[in-house]
Amino acid sequence: MPQDDGMHALRHLYASAQLEGGVSVKALSVNLGRHDPGFTLRVYTHLMPSSGDKSRKAANALFKPKKRADGLETA
Repeated sequence: MPQDDGMHALRHLYASAQLEGGVSVKALSVNLGRHDPGFTLRVYTHLMPSSGDKSRKAANALFKPKKRADGLETA
């Protein structure tokens, strides 16, 4: 039976849904029963194509002025 069938495919589906949902690699590693988050990252990093966009958005949000309750912006 090829590795892409059955439980292996379900494991990849689970991992991709977790990563897309923003679960950290460390938490995913624990959820998958792995002791090395580095191994999990090496195996599933291809499932994280949008991580660059998420990183840029997070950095932009850090420096974007915030609106206060009175409608004024803060630096």
